[in-house]
Amino acid sequence: MFPPLQDLYRIAPELVLCAFGMLVMLIDPFVAAGRKRSMGWLALAGTLVALASLRWAAMNQGSAYSGLFRMDMFSLFVHAIVIGVSALAILGSFDYLDRENIQRGEYYALILFATAGMGILAGATELITAFVGLEMSSISTYILVGFRRTVLKSNEASLKYFLLGSFATAFFLYGIALTYGATRSTRFDVINQAIASHGTGPLLILGLGLIFVGLGFKVVAAPFQIYTPDVYEGAPTPVTAILACGPKAAAFAVMLRIFYSAFGNASHIWFWAIWVSAVLTMCIGNFAALVQTNVKRLLAYSSIAHAGYILVAFAAASEIGVAAVLFYLAAYAAMTLGAFLIVAHVGGTHERRLNIEDYAGLGTRHPWIASCFALFLFSLLGLPATGGFVAKLYAFQSALDQRIVWLVVIAAVNSVIGAYYYLKVVVAMYFHEPSKEWAPTPMHAPMFIVLLITAAATIYFGLLPNRVMELAIASARSLR
Repeated sequence: MFPPLQDLYRIAPELVLCAFGMLVMLIDPFVAAGRKRSMGWLALAGTLVALASLRWAAMNQGSAYSGLFRMDMFSLFVHAIVIGVSALAILGSFDYLDRENIQRGEYYALILFATAGMGILAGATELITAFVGLEMSSISTYILVGFRRTVLKSNEASLKYFLLGSFATAFFLYGIALTYGATRSTRFDVINQAIASHGTGPLLILGLGLIFVGLGFKVVAAPFQIYTPDVYEGAPTPVTAILACGPKAAAFAVMLRIFYSAFGNASHIWFWAIWVSAVLTMCIGNFAALVQTNVKRLLAYSSIAHAGYILVAFAAASEIGVAAVLFYLAAYAAMTLGAFLIVAHVGGTHERRLNIEDYAGLGTRHPWIASCFALFLFSLLGLPATGGFVAKLYAFQSALDQRIVWLVVIAAVNSVIGAYYYLKVVVAMYFHEPSKEWAPTPMHAPMFIVLLITAAATIYFGLLPNRVMELAIASARSLR
């Protein structure tokens, strides 16, 4: 028996992404070796169709498949982020894959499948559904991380990501089992009602803790972030850009659903876990980044620090806190995706130019690339008129509204610390003599378009944030 048509509309983005992923896999064997880039254009078309299908989903909001999945404003907002990230990452991968001689259709298919898993995470209203989405996303990204199969560092990163990810998945699954044992359900609304009626026992608290361990791995929150620098450095840089933005947004989305919808009545328990994790995440990320000379590792630790800033808004446990998390994820995706794709471009063949000194004089030789990179770094730092500034402002204000003053103070101090390592790269680009040994390869149209979109989005979020914040607030309201 076929599902109702409305159910299909509500999962239209996932259907489109999986259909195009399978289409790429079917066509790829018949495409000549020199024409594999056409598979990228087909995958890009799939992401654009998936974005367009969000309109069908928006017109048919509601629960699907007997309440296992929900398409609402919250889900739509996160879908737009993860699909947009994948579309831009595909576009920014063309030149990189050609240089590395790994232009293959399965690369694009894996991105589409991973994005479909992220979408399921965003709309899951039941723990097993969330687990399915997590596995769809994770298995695809495990393979993508090791896509440079002849590079030992990439193989090591893939193996490390797979092993540690498997442990995190096991923790998540055990947490689901314990939660089911305590409440006799895996549905968020039923769990919430059970907590309201019977309170939280040791079994339920342990289940929540294990779920947090599993998802903390995905959002690179301390103390579960240990894999991040090595995996981000070893992965192909466009894949690193996806890892830093897409899975993190999806994992934060399902965390919001679980903690607010399922365990909202137990916020007095998980608040302190989030508080401590936020402090550890910010401090570890920023202090470790201070001593980095490799730009890719520096941005990896920066990604950890920003997870801590997002947790500050998460700890607010309020409607405006949820909205601040969503806004932060959108702004962070734009600036981080652009930054990592510039690293991919400047890195050259085999990613040989990843040290800060390799960026010396970039402002003189390639002012467009340097200006975009400086913009992204300033936004990550949180300077005014950038998306990063407004995102931090909303996050810190949401915490202050709930009188979480010390957490905001620690976050503000960490933001100041972050200035050192971001500005170190800017100084190298504009105040050091250009290197005579090399110059970045010419920038082609796809990469130029990606930088133009991400730079424009970073400025838009900084100067005209009201519309996006209104959508984020409407999304937060639909979460309850």
